[in-house]
Amino acid sequence: MDLQNRLDEVARDHKVPGAAIAVWAGGELIEAATGVVNRDTGVETTPDSLFQVGSTTKIWTSALVMRLVEQGVVDLDAPVRKYLPEFGLADAAASETVTIRHLLTHTGGFEGDLFEDTGRGDDCLDRFVGYLHGAAQVFEPGAMFSYCNSGFVVLGALAARLTGGTWEQAVRERLMGPLGVTHAGLFAEEAIVFRASVGHLGPENVVNPNWQMPRSNAPAGSTLCLAPRELVRFGRMFLNGGMAEDGTRVLEEETVTAMTTAQVDVPGVRGLLADRWGLGFELFDWGAPVYGHDGGTVGQSTFWRIVPGADFSIAMSCNGGDVAGLIKDLAFPVISELSGVTPTPLPTVPERPESVDASEFAGTYTGPAAVQEVAAVDGGLELTTIPGEFMRNAGVERTTEKYVHHSDRSFIDLEGKGTITFLERNGRLYLHGGGRAVARA
Repeated sequence: MDLQNRLDEVARDHKVPGAAIAVWAGGELIEAATGVVNRDTGVETTPDSLFQVGSTTKIWTSALVMRLVEQGVVDLDAPVRKYLPEFGLADAAASETVTIRHLLTHTGGFEGDLFEDTGRGDDCLDRFVGYLHGAAQVFEPGAMFSYCNSGFVVLGALAARLTGGTWEQAVRERLMGPLGVTHAGLFAEEAIVFRASVGHLGPENVVNPNWQMPRSNAPAGSTLCLAPRELVRFGRMFLNGGMAEDGTRVLEEETVTAMTTAQVDVPGVRGLLADRWGLGFELFDWGAPVYGHDGGTVGQSTFWRIVPGADFSIAMSCNGGDVAGLIKDLAFPVISELSGVTPTPLPTVPERPESVDASEFAGTYTGPAAVQEVAAVDGGLELTTIPGEFMRNAGVERTTEKYVHHSDRSFIDLEGKGTITFLERNGRLYLHGGGRAVARA
């Protein structure tokens, strides 16, 4: 397979400044890189380049927690407060009942997109847990799936507390070391010794001047930087039933099975998000079991999939441009050709969308990251997104987009880049988009 020429062509077509890809197939590692890690400096991207991998970090945090479960230190169905007595939310009942399993499966029900910067000190996770005392409850614990970054910060704080150090120390000593990871950085001062990628924003691919998000969200995905081959290495550990390449046992085989067993369904249109969620992992129905996790920071994106039946793993990172196009035109075909599994296509706009009265969905949906205003227009709806302070500082601007009917209570924007689904629970209406559930005011 001429992976290099294909990556060059697809990245150019989708205006991606720089990208790197690693594929494990047929007992061989294949790598390629293209473009630059920074348009302002012109430094070339190589397979050794480090990208911010965003929420793929959540599987590293999940693995730390599951090691503690193996050791009998943590019970998945015990309340978080058993291990972190200071954990609390605005809702007193939820504070007592949210469990470790709820956090791993994004079913805790509290506000998830909280990115409070609690400093760079080793106490930043503990301080973030204290900050969560004001986090509102969106629905009762266990009721439904709603992606929750905040919950993974709590898991990171728990792992740090129970291993007697920091989250970063636990990742290095309990995962990266046994796995033989070499091209990684958890802090800027570690990443800078490599060719570290920067994010690029907007249609002009302007360099993001704020290179890294707060350390307080590190266990959820704000800091970890990896070369794609290191995610493939991590993926091979799961393929091998918890064994590293050199035979070192990192996780028990039963733990791998548990992490990749469905726990909760994910609402919405298939093809963008996972079909279901395991203990940390996204699970996909592609005619065969597939799992992985995507990640994104400001201007950087990572795609990671594992096909256990084919001994196959792929990781791809990029630093701007049309990420969905890169996935559709490169990653998906590579998966099909080398694993024999066909990914579910990304959703598309119907040629003749059904005209529907969307007035029942109209209203204001307020989450911690943004306010979303829905209005019924022209047989579909308009969605206005008003970013909060964190998102504005990250370069996100107010937008208004037209959505047309896709299926059932789901709608898709006219460019086919996003879908939203409306759900009802206990007489309350929720907008479910990007994996997050937000209640109507």
